[in-house]
Formats: sequence, structure tokens, C-alpha cells
Amino acid sequence: MSWYEIFPTVSTSFIALSAILVAIGWRLIILGKREAHQKVMLAAAIAAVLFFIIYMSRTIFIGNTEWGGPDDLKTLYTIFLIFHIVLAMVAAVFGITTLVLAFKKNFGKHRRWGRVTAVIWFITAITGITVYVLLYLMYPGGHTKPVINAIFGI
Repeated sequence: MSWYEIFPTVSTSFIALSAILVAIGWRLIILGKREAHQKVMLAAAIAAVLFFIIYMSRTIFIGNTEWGGPDDLKTLYTIFLIFHIVLAMVAAVFGITTLVLAFKKNFGKHRRWGRVTAVIWFITAITGITVYVLLYLMYPGGHTKPVINAIFGI
């Protein structure tokens, strides 16, 4: 297995782990287990950050994956991918905001933001895993030029 194949699998695993941890953390706070909730949600945030580091490293040094499926699905896939990317950016901002509110002990706002953030994060994880399945399992494609090569003209 090459780096090209390993990076997406590992990064997608971190997104799945993060979403699972968010679900567990949500359940823990419903049960009134605040300390366990804090630990699990921090682990979820760390998993999300690890995803981002791996994803950006792959984008910079290896490149992203092009659509390898049928041409008649490419437009639909592209719309789905754009939806996922926008949602992921929103989820990141909401996630950071929710964490900051928790660290500032503003639990009223944290609770309100957290509910919305968790739902957005679940949808982001599901769409991200779907992109992975489409690009690497169902319709393996080629990958584009690494960003670092494009920047430096290599």
C-alpha cells in the first residue's frame, strides 16, 4: 500500500473516530457525567485536528484525488463534494467556537452551540466518509499534482 492510499484511509478513520466520540460525549453530558464528557469531547477535537493535519499534508505533498467514476456522475459528485467542503468549514468554525465557550465556562452558550455543532459534525463526517468511499473504494481515480509542486513549478 502506497502513501497515496494510506493517507486518505487514516484521515477518514480520524473523522469517523471524531464523530463517534462526539456522539459518546453528547450521551455522557445527557447522563450528567461532565468530567467524562469533557475528556471525550477533547479526544474528539484531537481526532479532528489529526484529520486536518493529515489531510493538509497529503494535499500539499501528494495531491488530492480526481474523480475516477463515470462522467455522468461527475457533476453530481462535484456538487456533493462542494457541499461537504462548505459544511466542513462551517463545522470547524462551530467546533472551535463551542470549545472556546466550554473553556471559558460559558456553559449556557456552549450547550446551545454544542447541539448544533454536533449535528453539523455528524453530517460532515457522513459526507466525508461518503467522499472517501466514492474516491477510493467505488471509483478509484488518479491524483492531482501536489500543491507544493504547483506552487514552486516543480
